[in-house]
Amino acid sequence: MPGGGRDEFTPYRGGFPAVSAEPAAAPLPRVPAPGPAPAPSRVTKFLVPDVIFGVGVLAQVGQVVRRHGGVRVFVVSDPGVAAAGWTSEALGCLTSAGVAAETWLGVTPNPKDTEVESGCQAYLASGCDVLVAVGGGSCIDAAKAIAVLAAGGGQITDYAGVGKVTGPLAPTVMVPTTGGSGSDVSQFCVVTDTTRKIKVTIGGRALVPDISVTDPQVLTTVPPDITAYTALDVLSHAIESYVSKAANFLSDAQALAAIRGVTEHLFPALDHPGDVRAREGLARASLQAGLAFTNALLGATHAISHQIGGLTDLPHGLLNAIMLPHVMEFNAPVAAERLADVAAAMGVATGLMSPCEAADAAIQMVRALVGKASLPASLREIGVRLPQIDGIARNALDDAYIVTNPRPVSEEDARAVCLAAW
Repeated sequence: MPGGGRDEFTPYRGGFPAVSAEPAAAPLPRVPAPGPAPAPSRVTKFLVPDVIFGVGVLAQVGQVVRRHGGVRVFVVSDPGVAAAGWTSEALGCLTSAGVAAETWLGVTPNPKDTEVESGCQAYLASGCDVLVAVGGGSCIDAAKAIAVLAAGGGQITDYAGVGKVTGPLAPTVMVPTTGGSGSDVSQFCVVTDTTRKIKVTIGGRALVPDISVTDPQVLTTVPPDITAYTALDVLSHAIESYVSKAANFLSDAQALAAIRGVTEHLFPALDHPGDVRAREGLARASLQAGLAFTNALLGATHAISHQIGGLTDLPHGLLNAIMLPHVMEFNAPVAAERLADVAAAMGVATGLMSPCEAADAAIQMVRALVGKASLPASLREIGVRLPQIDGIARNALDDAYIVTNPRPVSEEDARAVCLAAW
């Protein structure tokens, strides 16, 4: 039950009845009065790839690929990850396992449809049999999109929405390096439509990676600003999936654990970038939030921030950090009890609070985290212009994640939330 503690177990203390020598006659069965049949329980499904997690597991990436029968892999990475040394580290592990590789570094933050097309052409020409992404959410989303386009053809924007990718796709192995996106375990990828300047969400079971390999050691080279952006992205994944209309008992446990993890480990990671324990905490939270949102989906924060990202090309986690408290305020009238659980997971003593008071405490805690991380708190600070808000609100209604927001969102609602954030 949302917000409840552990179920209490009361041991049986009455003893067992004595066994008589001659059993008594059985009473006649009592026939219950006819009544309505009980409502069936809701079916819960939980998608998850193979997950390998722990300090030093990057060394296993070659064996992982071989397990899928791969002998030649297409490695999707970016110049920043390459400069940090992790791309070459992964390539060395592949070589040690007898796996040949071709590297493609054509991804920029917020992967573009044009980049996906170029990457697909390079992948098809390479003759590779497995896709390996080494990088943050942009590299992982690009690798997924390349697999989609290679299998189905057309334009990547043709697959916008849920259920248009039916597979099968090339095997994919994901090595996240930023601890934020959760795309390494999710059934979604997000690509920028450069013509319309919007982001499109592509979803389907076929997009769940085959294997996720998370080595927290890799996160120690993430710069402070990206650390903050990605951690707030994790927090938005966890909170939105917890209040989602599609939340279930399996996603709830992962979401609340992720909220606790971000709250506990973000600032130690910022203060001591090389602290592997703090980085492991953020990496674990990212994984847990990814497992939560791929199954429970998200809400209006992501639906709106995707559109802002398509216009501005700014970091996705930064945009979520700005929008999240405003969307939480919008959802509070219908999700106060769930937001009260969020507050408790963030360390607020909610015992004497009403659900509404606790929900407000959760909102203020998110604002405090954003402020303490020295991130902008408004859309105007990042260059969004007031005339752009109408288009942002209108396009947000077409995003796949708007459907599971706990409170229905009209275009006017989305506009009002954006204006509050401006």
